Amino acid sequence: MSSVDTSSSTPGLVPDPPRGSGCRPLRKDAERNRQRILAAARAVFAERGLAATLDDVARHACLGVGTVYRRFSDKDDLVEALFEDGIRRLVGLADEALADPDAWSGLVAFLEGASRQMADDRGLREAVMSPHHGHSGIAVARGELEPRLEALVARAQASGQLRPDVSATDFVVLLKALQVAADIGCAVTGDYWTRHLGLVLDGLRSTPAGSTPLRCAPLSAGQLHEALAGRTHRA
Repeated sequence: MSSVDTSSSTPGLVPDPPRGSGCRPLRKDAERNRQRILAAARAVFAERGLAATLDDVARHACLGVGTVYRRFSDKDDLVEALFEDGIRRLVGLADEALADPDAWSGLVAFLEGASRQMADDRGLREAVMSPHHGHSGIAVARGELEPRLEALVARAQASGQLRPDVSATDFVVLLKALQVAADIGCAVTGDYWTRHLGLVLDGLRSTPAGSTPLRCAPLSAGQLHEALAGRTHRA
């Protein structure tokens, strides 16, 4: 007699069917478990970031970890399922910004919207910034976001509203800095980072009086990737 998995014996939940059942659609109870796992992962990763484990997700979902592994082979598989859509929302936000007839207004809208989404979700923030996650869907979505950010920067500079000595890679670093502000102020108010967004925007805007000269060159795309990879590895 085959052994029975008791890891998902929470009332109201039905154990998943065994793997190897072909490509048939998930049973309703299995799909309910999958959605329960995704909801739990969204909450856990939003609070703790991608350092959270599948055991953490299983506990939050009130499921056995075996049930989680039947739906997702490992944590990367779960991260892909959860955050590819989140990054594509940022891509959509960039497209909306590019459609704004005012280049500066579009750039500001993207910077604020992206900062808000990531301030509310630590896991999304790390998925966007970390090259160690997303070998497929997330990596493709990130690759779609990068040229859009470059276009937003180039358009605002061409309009004369954005200082000419900044690069798209500077915006990636600024987004990360705003998330540090969000972490510092989250115990007091969820919008603390918006104060620093105002300071950042004043520093980015081109002014008739001129801007403080930047003392070093921006990072290249390759240098930024290496810097983020090294920082993530040390963390």
